Amino acid sequence: MKLFILIGVAVFMVHTPIVDAADAPVNIIKDTDIGNDTDDAMALAILHAFQSRHEANILAVTVSYDNKWAAPFADIINISYGRPDVPIGVVRPGSMPMTPENLGILIPKDLLKVLVERRTAAGYFVYPHNITDGRRAPDAISLLRMTLAGQQDEGVVMVQIGPSTNLARLLATDSDTTSPLDGRALVRRKVRFLSVMAGSFTDIQYDGRTYPKGHPEYNLQMDVHSAQRVFSDWPTPIVVTDCASAPPRSAASVERDFAYVATHPILEDLHLYTWTHHATAGWPEDVTLKWPRSVGFCDENAVLYAVRPDEGYFSLSQPGNITVLPDGGSRFEESKTGHERLLTLTDGQKQRAGEAMALLRSQPPSTKGRL
Repeated sequence: MKLFILIGVAVFMVHTPIVDAADAPVNIIKDTDIGNDTDDAMALAILHAFQSRHEANILAVTVSYDNKWAAPFADIINISYGRPDVPIGVVRPGSMPMTPENLGILIPKDLLKVLVERRTAAGYFVYPHNITDGRRAPDAISLLRMTLAGQQDEGVVMVQIGPSTNLARLLATDSDTTSPLDGRALVRRKVRFLSVMAGSFTDIQYDGRTYPKGHPEYNLQMDVHSAQRVFSDWPTPIVVTDCASAPPRSAASVERDFAYVATHPILEDLHLYTWTHHATAGWPEDVTLKWPRSVGFCDENAVLYAVRPDEGYFSLSQPGNITVLPDGGSRFEESKTGHERLLTLTDGQKQRAGEAMALLRSQPPSTKGRL
């Protein structure tokens, strides 16, 4: 009998694949100013596609946009992808002023409300959600500490696509009942690296204008002090992408990405945002006309690199240090002792990354497998 058992065990070991740690899903915490633009929502959709492919595990979403409708919108996306239990935390209070004059871009505070509260003729929410008011959602910093404390050492990749408010406050936390470690020590122990969309490290073409290298960039401008804190004190490697690295998308291609369902919250958000944004710039009032011919979504690169850093979509600069200037500008200087790197893309890499992101965005929630 023992012989048969040993033979059986040997056969099982031969025919059962050993799961390498490198093939395990990447544990992701996403910090985002979702609702302030559409690429944050698309980046979240890509993360859900990765999770359906068993490449990622969304541990938590924290919101750095001080808008009561932002957390409900994130909840809508999570539920749309079949994951209502992904915890959501909200900045409290936020440093990003939500005013019509904010950088000259009109983003009405009720823009997300239109989407969140949209109902059917029968009175049901078009997009189901459990969080109805972000002001009653969990505190982002408490959620970050609790989530990190529960993970293995170096077991988390963090993605920041928005102002640095939440992560700077995380660094400043003291030990508590969640963990005996202060914020910086907790990050050092639990986080493998941080993937960030911020700054401007090359000339950027956006909305028909050229922005020179180093110009003030939105995510940095909205909370300069916190950005300076993160880039000076974050204790693990940081990889940074800017909008110049974003593969362009045609309006028609983005429409096709979400054509698998009659109504998609991300596509509706994009319609609302482009209508609002471009109306202030004197564009025609027809939403379809106001779509740019080619649009770049800056945040998606940060997510793609976080989950697939070794698949050739990107190249990395030499190590260096990023300085955040008082006006929200940025400067990168190479240094052998630096722990920050820039993502760079050749034209061929941009095309390949763009194709991968389009396939991930267009993946229905039930699809599984790997590209």
